[in-house]
Amino acid sequence: MSKLLLLAAFVSIAGIAAAQTEGKNAIQPSEAVYLPHGGMLTTTGTGMPPGHSREIPADTQLVNNGTVLEVIDTDTYTYLQVTTEKGPLWLAVYKTKVAKGVTVKYSNGVAMSGFYSKSLNRKFDVIVFVDTIEQMK
Repeated sequence: MSKLLLLAAFVSIAGIAAAQTEGKNAIQPSEAVYLPHGGMLTTTGTGMPPGHSREIPADTQLVNNGTVLEVIDTDTYTYLQVTTEKGPLWLAVYKTKVAKGVTVKYSNGVAMSGFYSKSLNRKFDVIVFVDTIEQMK
């Protein structure tokens, strides 16, 4: 019973805090860009808190590049194999249009060993999940 009361108190406090943020600093739905994976980017001018860098962290910058060797599309993801200095590498990115043979830039992402894709019924020895890719010109 005490856990239930504690939970109710927490929800109440969170509701009060949320109500106090309404106003000019609150993010309005029209000021946000919703991403396919459920995330949100805001377009408000609030910026970073004091003392935080405005530079994009290196792990999210498009610091790598490679030529696309193979492309496999699913409902949610695009899987692509690209060339690297160490040999071919599989990437996974939220569904996007990319053609075989083009050169793309991509972030460091998150590498997974032994990843099994249910939608492809396939196991990847190593695959890197990246936020975005961009075709080089």
